[in-house]
Amino acid sequence: MSNDRFDVPVAVKFGSPVQEKVLRTAQDASDFLLNNWPGKKSPKHRAALQACHDWAAGTKPAMTARRAFLAAAREVDVEIVS
Repeated sequence: MSNDRFDVPVAVKFGSPVQEKVLRTAQDASDFLLNNWPGKKSPKHRAALQACHDWAAGTKPAMTARRAFLAAAREVDVEIVS
């Protein structure tokens, strides 16, 4: 889709040592899910990846990916800062 920016960015803390990232786009969320995910790859993780893929395919808005990412992050050791 043409607009990949989240209306409200997602700041996360994760890992040891603790790192912080600000996810501003569906692509940022996808990259985090693929490269920095600290927990197991649960059904919610897979759903978040699918939502990011759907955004890239132009079938879902970025905010759908944001919501799915937040749901997956709540399951693992990812602290949502904002």
